[in-house]
Amino acid sequence: MTAKHLITRADLMDMTEYGKVRADRRRTMGDIKRPRRVAVGPHTTFYFENFDTMLHQVHEMLFIERGGEAQVEDELRAYNPLIPNGRELVATMMLEYEDPKVRDQELRRLTYIEKTVMLAVAGEEIQAVAESDIERTKADGKTSSIHFLRFPLSDAQAQAFKTTGTRVVLGITHENYGHMAVLPEATRAALAQDLD
Repeated sequence: MTAKHLITRADLMDMTEYGKVRADRRRTMGDIKRPRRVAVGPHTTFYFENFDTMLHQVHEMLFIERGGEAQVEDELRAYNPLIPNGRELVATMMLEYEDPKVRDQELRRLTYIEKTVMLAVAGEEIQAVAESDIERTKADGKTSSIHFLRFPLSDAQAQAFKTTGTRVVLGITHENYGHMAVLPEATRAALAQDLD
């Protein structure tokens, strides 16, 4: 089965109907998202996105904001770019510090952290590519707590990623935050479904 790469108007439910199934959908989405979540070190979590996670997000935004038909195109424009294209993985990287004072201090120490993220598939490193829609590091050096990253894979890397048991490591090599995590097999298998 080939993964879907684009949400269209036809994929969206009527919001009244969505409201009836929302609780069940949210529970199901929790099961889908669980293996797609990877902690790297104590304060960074990657959420790997796909068609299902973004379709859920669009439904949630439409349901919560109640913008009607006028809101649909804006949501599709915002979330479609976060769906992997079949030869990449896409992740939202969250830098998580509960205390606002600590968060401010740490985000100033993590300037351009998005440029130090990599994925190693069977020992071959793939540098993350940050979304360039807006600059995530301000002039004063403070970085954003949210980054959107792409991991472009070659055909050979994608094939290796899809192979059961392949060692996949997600890492950050920033001088102030150097951590790595080996993806569990359940995570590798879930993400492999994003690749054509």
